[in-house]
Amino acid sequence: MNVNDAIKNRISTRAYLDKTVPTNVIDSILETARWAPSGTNTQPWRVAVVSGTSKTAITKSLIKAWKDGDKPDQDYDYYPKEWIEPFKKRRFDCGMALYSALDIKREDTDKRNAVWQANYEFFNAPVTLFFFIDRVMEKGSWFDMGMFVQSVMLAAEDQGLGTCPQASTADYPNIVRQHLGIDNQYSLICGLAMGYPDPEAAINQYRTTRENADSFTSWHD
Repeated sequence: MNVNDAIKNRISTRAYLDKTVPTNVIDSILETARWAPSGTNTQPWRVAVVSGTSKTAITKSLIKAWKDGDKPDQDYDYYPKEWIEPFKKRRFDCGMALYSALDIKREDTDKRNAVWQANYEFFNAPVTLFFFIDRVMEKGSWFDMGMFVQSVMLAAEDQGLGTCPQASTADYPNIVRQHLGIDNQYSLICGLAMGYPDPEAAINQYRTTRENADSFTSWHD
């Protein structure tokens, strides 16, 4: 698979086959992704690969916190405090596409809650990766982290794996750190569900759109 195909074919996979991802495949993906660029070669990434009983324990704790009404306490603000256009409409359209694919109506609260809970279950992916960064690092290194996570996803695509980056699983970072024994010095950026995609699942059938390049590009001779 060439890079262009990997970028265009990658989607946020939200349903997976009950099939184990071999450890050597995950290791190969990380060995490739480690070549992602970073300012002055700081390589600020730290990764926790989680599966089995560890993943189950984190899932149970995250769902309990959510159902108990605990307020999310992310290490950073992912979204703006106030939505404006065109971002507001894009966000709305994305949500509509997802719920339409599952034939869930706006008023069906129970089904919508089940869809949200699936985030904390990592969509039943066999493995999830958590990405951390030392709190001493500034915004530039977070930019580096984005390139690293993208590299992981593209390398996974090349291996026939699906992925879904999940900011939602960073809602309760202290829970994740506690389960994994990660020091509070490290901010949790996101989780990444990973596994073999279920090609029959309805939730894997919908696609979001992208703006044409000329809508965000200006040329200066």
